Amino acid sequence: MNFSYKDIKKVYSIIFYENSPSEFHKFPEHNLHRSRQQTDTGLNIELLQEFLFIPLDIAQEIYHNKGIENKLEAWLIFLSSDNPEDIAQLLETHPEFRKMYEDVCSLCQNTERMMEMFSKELQQLDRNTVQYMIDEMQNKIDEQKSQIDEQKSRIDEQKSRIDEQKSRIDEQKSRIDEQKSQLQEKDSKIAELEETIRNLTK
Repeated sequence: MNFSYKDIKKVYSIIFYENSPSEFHKFPEHNLHRSRQQTDTGLNIELLQEFLFIPLDIAQEIYHNKGIENKLEAWLIFLSSDNPEDIAQLLETHPEFRKMYEDVCSLCQNTERMMEMFSKELQQLDRNTVQYMIDEMQNKIDEQKSQIDEQKSRIDEQKSRIDEQKSRIDEQKSRIDEQKSQLQEKDSKIAELEETIRNLTK
């Protein structure tokens, strides 16, 4: 099977703000902010991750100023408001949300089911936390192993240099011993020759 980069689907990260940062309030008429990655040179390349920032508090302000104008704004009110007047207005313009409100009310009245739901969520959160800690620990272990391997490589390199220098020193010592032996042999021959000359001159 041939793999193509085009086969990879985009990843959309959607961030909801119940109380949005001050930067969002500089754009009071916008309840959606789309963002995508961009190169610092202006190179236009299609990357896989995009972001969508949704300030729910600003969505409510827009709704209170001009009402619900489309399905997207209806969803934002459904997600952000528990005000009975807002819910009534939403159901009047978009009655299809009634079933979802009924499910929410039924869930809230069923304490056991809610606890079970939160228990499962917490259990999953615990698993994710443990996995995250394991991954972090493994990353540290891998990093430390990499540092140890690098240090070992440096030590081996230094040992190799020391062995090489020792080999050179031993070779030089061997040459010096050889030259010393040759000098001693010459001195011995000179002494013999001087002794022979003395004997001949007597």
